[in-house]
Amino acid sequence: MAGKFELYKFKPGDVLKLRKVHPCGSFEWMVERTGMDIGIRCRKCGHFMVIPRRKLEKAVKSIIPAEPCDIIQI
Repeated sequence: MAGKFELYKFKPGDVLKLRKVHPCGSFEWMVERTGMDIGIRCRKCGHFMVIPRRKLEKAVKSIIPAEPCDIIQI
């Protein structure tokens, strides 16, 4: 049996700092949706793209977790 590995649990609202710069000049992206593919949006220009989880995990340099919200939504 192969060794166990942990996937980072990306959450909507997390800010990711990637290794490569986007053409607009920003390194920061916000997680919009999660799953097998992760939807991220550039924080500077608003460009949205979907990346496979494995590729995104290799491209991430640092993660700023989403702040917990005290507002209850119905």
